[in-house]
Amino acid sequence: MDYYLNVLHKKGGLMKSKLYILLFAGISILAFSCKTASKLYEKGNYDEAVELAAKKLQKDPNDPKLLDIIQSSYHYAVNDHESRIRNHAASNNELKWEWMYNDYVSLQRMYHAIYKVPSVFELVRPFDYSSHLVTYSEKAGDVRFERGIAFMQRYDKQSYRNAYREFQAALSFKPGDRDAAQKLNEAYDYAVTNVVILPMQQQGGYVYSSYTVGGDNLDDKLIRNLQYNSGSEFVKFYSAWDARSRNIRVDQELDMRLVTIDIGRYYDSRSTRRVSKEIVVKETVYKPDSVVREYAKVYADIVTTRRTMNSNALLQANLRDENGRWIWNDNFAASHNWSTEFATFTGDARALSEADKQLIDRRREFAPTENEIVQSMLNEISNTALYRIKNYFTRF
Repeated sequence: MDYYLNVLHKKGGLMKSKLYILLFAGISILAFSCKTASKLYEKGNYDEAVELAAKKLQKDPNDPKLLDIIQSSYHYAVNDHESRIRNHAASNNELKWEWMYNDYVSLQRMYHAIYKVPSVFELVRPFDYSSHLVTYSEKAGDVRFERGIAFMQRYDKQSYRNAYREFQAALSFKPGDRDAAQKLNEAYDYAVTNVVILPMQQQGGYVYSSYTVGGDNLDDKLIRNLQYNSGSEFVKFYSAWDARSRNIRVDQELDMRLVTIDIGRYYDSRSTRRVSKEIVVKETVYKPDSVVREYAKVYADIVTTRRTMNSNALLQANLRDENGRWIWNDNFAASHNWSTEFATFTGDARALSEADKQLIDRRREFAPTENEIVQSMLNEISNTALYRIKNYFTRF
């Protein structure tokens, strides 16, 4: 019986210890949160102090330290924002409405944070700035819209791109505004550079159309990849057929020519070396423990052939504007190098080492076919061309 009482006593003590630990952890977390809000207040980060204190007060709305922090932080935050708003109002900068709107957004965010804690809301009495947000978002959106119109009247690509950004900003302040959305699309149509990739041309004796990259012609694959990721939102790529059928305005044309496809020929380089080894040619046994061996040296000549084949290809790209002037060009090169090694011998096979035998017995490799070589080089050219063309158009 005493044993069971001791066990229960120990279990009770263990449960109390766990309870104390949990209680201490809860108090520590609460103290840490208060200390954090306090630090934000002391550093002058009043907005953050208000939002953090409000979040913590949702769990404990009667914490005196947090209540004191949220009241003081809100008071100073309102003073700071309203002071900035007055300064903005006195400014001659056309973006002042936007700056004022941003300050009102911060004030309204604190209002919503406090509103979630009814008892704290009654204590702090934050002001609802929602009507100010409506007023100043309208003013800010109108200014951005007018700036966009002014940019469009300059009639050049960069100005149309600036106008597009202004109309985007206008729509962020006035979502769904029909005029801003219409002008946004109009500005983009003028801002974008439409690039037509002409059908691939080839020179020399090879017919390009008989070769593909992953089942597609090189130019078709290149167009598809560039359409997926052009490197700039203001650049669009089209095939010549697609541009004609959709009546796309052509700003630039990319002319690509497969200048070279040179399939190399075999080149053999041979080297000869003589190997030798002493071997037993005669063995005389007089007694089990008395054996006389006679030695002689045998020779073999090993001829090693290294066969190589080097191929290369070159694609030339030229970009011209709508007036036919060349504005950019680049060359995309690729190579394919193949080699194998095999050997034969004459003389006494007993002179060969194990390594020599393996080299001589090695099965001769056949060179890749012409189609395989071209495929490999076109793949390399395709990847290089995609990277460099995208890199060029990122400046747009």
